[in-house]
Amino acid sequence: MWPLQVFNRCPMHDSRLAVAGCIEHERLTFELLEVRTRGQYLTRLRSISTEERAEWDRRERAALAQLVDHELEHGCGR
Repeated sequence: MWPLQVFNRCPMHDSRLAVAGCIEHERLTFELLEVRTRGQYLTRLRSISTEERAEWDRRERAALAQLVDHELEHGCGR
């Protein structure tokens, strides 16, 4: 049978631990969402310059790359 582990003082199977979540994965997902949301709000407030757009794109790509790297390294993607 499956080996039991403990999460939040509750016994859980290994397969359920991945569903419980990875704190780092959640942080990186939130960071990506935050970058995207800030950029969307900024473009709604005013038109942005080419340099600002390039910086926003760079930040979004960097946040996405960190999330993908983490998922590949730890296998905790959903």
